[in-house]
Amino acid sequence: MLWNMMRSWPGSGRPTSTPSTSSSGPGSMSRGLARRPQTSLQKLPSFPLGKGRLTSLCCLPHLHTLTPETLPELAPGEPEFHCAERVMDLGLSEDHFSRPVGLFLASDIQQLRQAIEECKQVILELPEQSERQKDAVVRLIHLRLKLQELKDPNEDEPNIRVLLEHRFYKEKSKSVKQTCDKCNTIIWGLIQTWYTCTGCYYRCHSKCLNLISKPCVRSKVSHQAEYELNICPEAGLDSQDYRCAECRAPISLRGVPSEARQCDYTGQYYCSHCHWNDLAVIPARVVHNWDFEPRKVSRCSLRYLALMVSRPVLRLREINPLLFNYVEELVEIRKLRQDILLMKPYFITCKEAMEARLLLQLQDRQHFVENDEMYSVQDLLDAHTGRLGCSLTETHTLFAKHIKLDCERCQAKGFVCELCREGDVLFPFDSHTSVCSDCSAVFHRDCYYDNSTTCPKCARLMLRKQSLFQEPGPDVDA
Repeated sequence: MLWNMMRSWPGSGRPTSTPSTSSSGPGSMSRGLARRPQTSLQKLPSFPLGKGRLTSLCCLPHLHTLTPETLPELAPGEPEFHCAERVMDLGLSEDHFSRPVGLFLASDIQQLRQAIEECKQVILELPEQSERQKDAVVRLIHLRLKLQELKDPNEDEPNIRVLLEHRFYKEKSKSVKQTCDKCNTIIWGLIQTWYTCTGCYYRCHSKCLNLISKPCVRSKVSHQAEYELNICPEAGLDSQDYRCAECRAPISLRGVPSEARQCDYTGQYYCSHCHWNDLAVIPARVVHNWDFEPRKVSRCSLRYLALMVSRPVLRLREINPLLFNYVEELVEIRKLRQDILLMKPYFITCKEAMEARLLLQLQDRQHFVENDEMYSVQDLLDAHTGRLGCSLTETHTLFAKHIKLDCERCQAKGFVCELCREGDVLFPFDSHTSVCSDCSAVFHRDCYYDNSTTCPKCARLMLRKQSLFQEPGPDVDA
């Protein structure tokens, strides 16, 4: 096809008619071909390099010999190709690349490395935490993955493929039997090549890679980490034009031409290829009804919920404050989390605690040492089964033992009740103490509520402040 196109181009120096086959002798054809004039790149028609037209240029012969002097010039009025002002489409086509500023042709490894270096420079020049810088970082990751793919020339199929923000790695296992997420058929690893996305764990045959139309779910988790908190927000099949919400295939409730299956998380309808009747716990039902019964969801929702299960994005006091009145486990967990936050200043200023890395006991739930309001779905699942309460109680006991018994420095930071001046050293996380909200002084709970006077420490601080700002009398001026 390419040969016929080149023959028909004007100015190519080749006749448009079919070569004559009446030449005698076996070498006639080779002599005829030898007399054909060589086509230079300057004689080829100019292709404008506007948005979306770089793929046609990549199909030209002798592309590796292109230099800045031999590149076709832009047509008058044709906009210059700038990736910073367009939607990033790396992964939509593997025949071309784009850099944040300017134009480059990544036809070999050397040019691709040059593009990576230029992309690094652009990232350093862009404003911090800007959307353009984030897009440039994602583009740099894709370029590096593509470079690793091109470094594998001996393989029949590359080990890494980048499509629609998916990062597909070729699987090495031959004995595992999986199901393709695209065509819904079995992947026979012994005789078929298959890939798995490292971000959302999307699996498919190598032949199905170019047919994928759904972007990676992890990109949505990274940019928009939030749940749908309305219980099965159904809008009706007519709002979807009687088509699948993902692949847009025709569906109906009668099963003709394809059965419509509802996702309990999104409330939308999907075809049988996009909805396999997988079961998952719905966050909206947990938060509003404390209901942990798994329900049917689509494949896309299943992967999204699996990636979001450990992210602390639920603020229960704002979403459903009445939940703490009916679930005793949450009340106990909230008290333990508040005590752990009161213990944190002791560990930060204690050399022994820092060496022992006591706070790493909660490294799987880092948000527990940052606040007492945010919860993940995994926290609620463990609270429902009782595992979270047991593990937090053990951690609370370990932390209290270090402060009260093991470390003398932490013991020296205790308090004495100034209302009764009796009893042992008090700490703000003790169950029988109360803490002043203004000065953080610690008292016995009974003394604090039975005493009708104000906090002694607050009174001292007030007198000290008044003495510092008191105006001098007239005798002092004289």
